[in-house]
Parts: sequence; C-alpha cells; structure tokens
Amino acid sequence: MKPSFHTLKINEIRQETPDAVSIAFEIPDDIKHVFRYQSGQYLTLKTSIDGEEIRRSYSLCSSPFENSWRVAVKKIEQGKFSTYANEHLTEGATLEVMSPMGNFVLPESLDEKHFVFFAAGSGVTPVFSMLKTILNQSESAVVTLVYGNKGFQSIIFREELEALKNTFMNRFRVIHVLSKESLGNELQKGRIDEEKTNRLIQTLLPIDGIDGVYICGPESMIHGVKAAFINAGLSVDTIHFELFGTATPVVSKVQETDEVITSLVTVILDGEVLDIPLASNQINILDAALEAGADLPFACKGGVCCTCKAKIMEGTARMDVNYALEPDEVAAGYILTCQSHPTSERLVVSFDE
Repeated sequence: MKPSFHTLKINEIRQETPDAVSIAFEIPDDIKHVFRYQSGQYLTLKTSIDGEEIRRSYSLCSSPFENSWRVAVKKIEQGKFSTYANEHLTEGATLEVMSPMGNFVLPESLDEKHFVFFAAGSGVTPVFSMLKTILNQSESAVVTLVYGNKGFQSIIFREELEALKNTFMNRFRVIHVLSKESLGNELQKGRIDEEKTNRLIQTLLPIDGIDGVYICGPESMIHGVKAAFINAGLSVDTIHFELFGTATPVVSKVQETDEVITSLVTVILDGEVLDIPLASNQINILDAALEAGADLPFACKGGVCCTCKAKIMEGTARMDVNYALEPDEVAAGYILTCQSHPTSERLVVSFDE
C-alpha cells in the first residue's frame, strides 16, 4: 500500500537557530500506527504556497522512544517551503504529512558497538534522532559525532548535544568543525572533506572498532568522508549515507541512446492498473503516470528520497541517478520512478510491493 498524506496539526514550533525552526506535529491516536518510524527516517510535507502545491521531505529529529514527531527546517536562499516554514507557519496550523519513509536507519542490534556520525548543517537532523536512540536504548554503545557548521550560532541542537555529552560522558563525544570561526586548532577549522577525514582517522578515529559510519550532508562531503574511510580499510558495507541536498538540483534527464524503445508501461497502485505508452527517450515513468492522472507518491523528484520507489515486476528500466536505494534494493528490482525510463517493450512496475 502506498504511503498516504494525513492532515496534522502543528503543536509546537521551536526556534533552533536564527535561520532554523523545528516543527512538532500532533498525531491522533487512531493513526499513530501509521506514523510509527525508525530513527533516521523522514516525513514528506505538502502545502499550497501562492497557489502552487509544494512537497518537501524533512528528517525526523525526534526519536521513537520520545513519542514525538518533530522535523527541523533550515531556511535556505530562495527556498519556497523553508522560507514559509520559518517565517509564516504558526502553532495550531495544519500541514499535509505523509507517513514516515526512508532507508537511512540503524541496525537492530546496538550494544557493544561504536557508531561514528558525520553531519553538516541541517544534515544533523536524522543523525540527532539516531544518536539519541543509541544512547538511550543501549547501555554499552559508544557514539562519536563529527559536526560541521559555519560557526557556533548555526549549530542546530547545540544545547541538546551538550546536555547529551554531560549525561553520557563516557559514551558520547562531539567534534565540531567550523568553517568561519576558530576553535584554536587546525583539525577543527575548515570543512569536512576527504583530507579532514583522513586526519581525523589518523588522530581521533582509528577504524579498528568502528562498527558503522553514518554520513548526512552535501554530496561532496559524503564522497570525501566515504573515500577516506574506504582508503583506510573500512568495509564499504559499514558506511551509510543520506543526501540532504545536492550541489546543483538533480533533474531527471533523457539520455541519448542508439535505439529508442517504445514501451507499454503498466503501473500498479493499490491494486489498480494503469497502462501508459512511453518511449525510452521521453519523460520519466513518474511524470508520465502523473500526466496520465495517477496519484503516485513522490517528494523530491531528484533521486534523493525514496518516496516514489516501485518494484519492477516484468521488463527492465534504467535510472538516471540514484541517491536513495541501497544496492540490495536495486538488485531486488526496485527503482526510483522519478529517475527511470523503460528499456524493454513491456514494463510492469508496482507501488504495492
């Protein structure tokens, strides 16, 4: 069954930094089961701004054990929804909210493990949820957070992180890296990149004993941190990441191919079937289905979230980009329909799997 939107009331808006707010939602008892989530997952929010439907995905910064549903929204330049959320949303207002989704989650077993998190700016949001869960649900797990920001005023959840450090002194440490301010040493000055990560591995983060590395931030940071750990000898299976944005907007593009395939694409949703004629050099499957009148789940349309994920039941397809699906999901036949084009004359994709 596809994830669906529900009208939720905002019960608290908290100013986290001068340019970021966190928004907590009130979940009625009769749909709380629909909004069960794992730390690291996100909510897709929908509203109308100046007559235009806007959808955006934001990670939950609350943790399941807190019985709270809270997301953080950082205002970005020319960001239509982020500006609206920071300047116009009020407590008591309502938004359309999709049930939680996302693959950036913790393993089932947390005990006797060392988890290392890298975050930049608002990329700390899912990380904050995850590290709270680890520290509160396990008595033995150790957590290190490397957190990059411009300066102290831009550190989201700064006071809460300090409180966690004081509560879990022997199991939690935070390494701040600031690009515009100085902490008195070269290691914590600048941006988090491959070179900075190499130095951290050599001095503070030896890979022996690290059980999981979780990265959330811009694409360049993710690639740099991942490369440093792989070059140091850490297994790629130990490294997990989520992109909260890209350096440039990712737009599904049509690739030039030697052969154009005209396909009959069948989309299955909630047991209903929709057939769409679609050539391999035309628009992506999601947009084609939306134009045909289908009400499919989607959010970013950039291959970053997995809201539009569907499974190939018959035929083949190619994706332009994929920042959301794990390798085993791709191997099992899942695609991001916002980035996919048919490569066979018959293609059946299901949102019900």
